[in-house]
Amino acid sequence: MSSNTDIPLAPRKAEEDVWKYPRPPALRRTPNRLRVVWTAIDGSETVIADTTEGYRVLETTHPPTYYLPPSSIKVPLKQTSKQTYCEWKGKAFYHTFNPPSSSISIENRIWSYPKPTAGFAPLKDYLSFYASTGISENEAGGKWKCYVDDEEVGVQEGDFYGGWITSNIKGKMKGGPGTWGW
Repeated sequence: MSSNTDIPLAPRKAEEDVWKYPRPPALRRTPNRLRVVWTAIDGSETVIADTTEGYRVLETTHPPTYYLPPSSIKVPLKQTSKQTYCEWKGKAFYHTFNPPSSSISIENRIWSYPKPTAGFAPLKDYLSFYASTGISENEAGGKWKCYVDDEEVGVQEGDFYGGWITSNIKGKMKGGPGTWGW
């Protein structure tokens, strides 16, 4: 098994074109601080995750998907029954987050790979978050915000992929209407 230092470090805030990302996807360490913060409707905040020890997965036409170590998770998560399969990373398992002061659970918007394929072995048990909760702020009693350093990320269009879009990520991205056949 390779060590963490064998995986290349991604550049910090360099402009990147998603059409220049590789296929099959590449795993990169990231020097950036990654955070997920729950903001309740009353404005109170709860840190869900915070790390400088994350990874990015880069794939042609996709914004980076970020993975955070289990040690960065500051709130309890519960595994759900949902599972999906990625041809590159293996079987994904999904998780539920119960926001403070909310009666609604955020389900299946966080995933992990307990037994990833060999090429993605460092991602074992790391967690990835969609950039949005997938339900309205009013219904959920708030929303989570995902950050790369101090920049709140944008949401990859569509609801299948979980990429985080920052101001340095450029190019037409897969996920929205008309892009599935690429």
